[in-house]
Parts: sequence; structure tokens; C-alpha cells
Amino acid sequence: MSVRKPSAQGTFEPSLDDLVREDHAYRVLVRLIPFGSLCAPMRSRYASGGRPGYPVETMFKALLLQWMEDLSDRELERFLEENLAAKLFCGFGLWDRTPDHSSFGVVRERVGLQMVADFFNSVRSSLQGAGLVREVFTFVDATQLISKLDMWRERDKAIKAGLDRLGNLNVSRVAADPDARFGRKGGTKWFGYKLHTAIDMAYGFVTRIAATPANGEDSPAVRHILPRQGMVFGDKAYSFGRARTEIKRRGLHSGAIKRRSAKDKDFDKDRFLRRVRMPYEGAFAHFEKRARYRGIYKTQYQAFMQGLSHNLKRLVVLHRQGVPWPQCA
Repeated sequence: MSVRKPSAQGTFEPSLDDLVREDHAYRVLVRLIPFGSLCAPMRSRYASGGRPGYPVETMFKALLLQWMEDLSDRELERFLEENLAAKLFCGFGLWDRTPDHSSFGVVRERVGLQMVADFFNSVRSSLQGAGLVREVFTFVDATQLISKLDMWRERDKAIKAGLDRLGNLNVSRVAADPDARFGRKGGTKWFGYKLHTAIDMAYGFVTRIAATPANGEDSPAVRHILPRQGMVFGDKAYSFGRARTEIKRRGLHSGAIKRRSAKDKDFDKDRFLRRVRMPYEGAFAHFEKRARYRGIYKTQYQAFMQGLSHNLKRLVVLHRQGVPWPQCA
């Protein structure tokens, strides 16, 4: 029976447990993911003395909601104030005071990139243990993360500095983000980063994810996202050079589409490979296309949080479809 708090008039008012429907996505995640044990290592980043603050598990759940719902820090503050399911998910009571926007930046700094990476890897290991990640067929690709849409201010600075042309060799001297670079993929140009992602083709979970400056080629970056076994599907950037060498070195089978100039190109086979990988390319349509932070360190944090957000949403969908999932150990 849920606990109710008496009102000033002496009547009993409902608790959060009464107000949030039983099949809500946040309830599903609370039942499936043991956030307490997965967040336990993060507690070492908090001092034991002083005035007690919000539990790290509560704050990390709030940061996950930020990416699942595409919220800024100020929007997240209001979301926690007004959304009953969000309160329940994070562990707040109906009457508890929720954190203000300035708290979230502090938590991000304290938790750090390595702790977030460990959390992401722990969830992936649990998915593997449940048979939802199999690493038989893996789709790899890269997409853009835009730091800034226009570069007029940087061009003006470059002119004042006496630079003849603004490019990747000198943009760090005038840009606010010294790690961002100009990139090109197909006919698209942008300033920022690339997000390299591996998706397991059994159920569509992100298994590995890495951010690099936008001028980094897909071929060498693939070493960050390759699986340990199975077959790798990708576009032509993964069919030659360092990507092809790394795939072969790890004993993986290549399902990359070959360049038109390749002597052993099989057009029928490549058409089949395109059809196989097509459903998984759609996952990138739901990824954030803008870099929220400056610097490669914080952008990698964004990459992990986007991967986690995708996986948690996917887990809820599969659970509602009846796919079995034992709670993580």
C-alpha cells in the first residue's frame, strides 16, 4: 500500500506511486536497471562530510532524463519540478524539493567521463548477458555533431590576425572550441565533431560510441567501435585503408560496401548489403546533431549519454513487445 501524506484539512492526498501509471516507461527502467549498484562507484567522487546533498544515483538519473527528453539544464530543472513520472524515476517524493539548474553542471564535473563510460559498458555487458547483444552482425557508421552553424566571427578574427585562409590548420587560434574542426561527409560540410557508432543488429542497441574532431577520417576511427567478433557492415569508407586492415587484424568478417573502382566489387552483393543495413541507419536520425559542449572530453561525454539514452528507450520498447530481460546483477 502506498504511503499517503495528510493534508492541512486532515484528508489524505495521493502519493507518487498512485499518480504514475504502472506501465510508464520510467517505471519499466526502474524495474529493469539496478541504478543503485551501477551508480555506486560514482559515490567516491562525493565528500563524506558537510551538508548532505542529493544522492548521486538521483542526480545521474536526472542527467539521463536530460538526454532522453532532449532538455537543457534549465528545462530539466522545470521538468523535475512538474513531471510526476520524472520525480518517481529519480527517487524524489511528491513533496521533495528538486535541484536547480546549476546543480547539473556540478554533477557532470564530479562524475567525470570515465564513470559515465563505465556505466555505459556495464549496461552493454548486461545486454550481452541477456542475449540482446550478440555481436554476430554489427553496423558501423559516422554522423555529424555541429558545434557552430556560422563562422563569421572566426573569419573576422582570422583576418585581424593576418591569416590568409581559415581552415583546420589554424581554426583553433580563433575558435571558442579549440578541438572542433571542419568536416565533410558526402556533400555536407560542417564545423564540429564526428560521432562514430556501432549498433548491434540483433535488437538495435548501441554497443560502442566515440567522438572525434570532424576532420578525422572514418577509416582510422573505426578501431574505437569495432566489435570483438562477427561481421561488420558499413559504407565504402570501411572497405579500404586502415579500416580494412583493422577489421582483418581482429579476425572480423567485412560486410562493407566496396568502392566503385575496386577490382573485386560485386554490385549485386553490395545492393544486398545496403538493404540489410538500411533499418539501422535510421537510428542516427534520432541522435543529437549539435555539440552541446566545447572540447573533445565533454563531447565524448555527450556521445556516451546519447548511446545510453538510445539503449534505454530501446529496452523499454522491447520489454513492451515481450522480449525477456532479467534485471542486471
